[in-house]
Amino acid sequence: MPTPSPRARPSHHLGRWVLVGAPVLALGVAFSYTAGWLAPSRLSAQRIVDALQQNAGWHPGYRRNHAKGVCVSGYFESNGAAAAYSVARVFAQGRTPVIGRLAIPGGNPAAPDDSSPVRSLALRFDLPGGEQWRTGMNNMPVFVVATPQAFYEQLLAARPDPATHKPDPARLAAFFAAHPETGPFLAWAKTTRPSASFATQSYYGLDAFYFIDAAGRKHPVRWRVAPETADHTDAPAGPPSKDDLTDDLDRRLAQGPLRWHLLVTLGAPEDPTNDATRVWPAERPTIDAGTLVIEHAQDQASGPCRDVNYDPTVLPHGIAISDDPLLAARASAYADSYRRRTGEEAHVPGSAPAADATKASQP
Repeated sequence: MPTPSPRARPSHHLGRWVLVGAPVLALGVAFSYTAGWLAPSRLSAQRIVDALQQNAGWHPGYRRNHAKGVCVSGYFESNGAAAAYSVARVFAQGRTPVIGRLAIPGGNPAAPDDSSPVRSLALRFDLPGGEQWRTGMNNMPVFVVATPQAFYEQLLAARPDPATHKPDPARLAAFFAAHPETGPFLAWAKTTRPSASFATQSYYGLDAFYFIDAAGRKHPVRWRVAPETADHTDAPAGPPSKDDLTDDLDRRLAQGPLRWHLLVTLGAPEDPTNDATRVWPAERPTIDAGTLVIEHAQDQASGPCRDVNYDPTVLPHGIAISDDPLLAARASAYADSYRRRTGEEAHVPGSAPAADATKASQP
């Protein structure tokens, strides 16, 4: 993804955003709108994916977002603490196998790792009986906008100018001025530098969900994973490389598994479940549900995450979606992205056959 000029204004906050914002804008294929099938004038997943592809360029066979990434695998060790709030078998004491993917945003698989401060972690928990829990998380505590329509407008505002190959700072500034809900994200972006390590980041689910307990009661929740790796001395020893994140991951895994704690925050009735730009009060109770352990990394072209769809609406019994309008949109856009890239792979000589379309891809 192109990076706009850091000279943009009209405020000092926007100057920082324009530097990091264009790559971040491409996050949102995961947050696109689904209800467009019957009315051509309405927004659809296809239009969102078209916009992402136009902004980042066409890279056949790759995800339209989070194109640059690495497969990881390991397990989740539940301590049983969340079982009182959800009957999902992933929260019973014991281990659940996990297939994941660490990535940066954008549709360019050759982008340098420092092109955006955003890092993502997607996970698929493989539960007994064929159930799955899939989640896509980012290292920012809030999303940029609250609705699919606003995200689409954001993509249009970030479209590169053909002459400069960079977004127009004035157009981006106008978008943010018209969307005050972006303030919390802009504050985060202003103070965040691109990390050279996936291992030192916390990753947030962003959207709200419901846990359902044995009595059928629904508990509003948000989750994140927090690293056991306490050091943040993650700058590379030598000159920056465009692949610092993968190099660092390989180095750390050679020394042993990496661990994160799955932290589940319980919302109160008054906490919003339909707005990913708003954080819940800090005093809400948080449960440490267990430990995510990553043991191995593998190239995404041949690794186990290659044809996994990290659609967060794929949930086991005991977890349910909320009224967040971004959630249903993610499933449709992921599927559209999957159809495109696997269709392209089918025409690449020597490429591996694509997986069944029901196992669609992280865009």
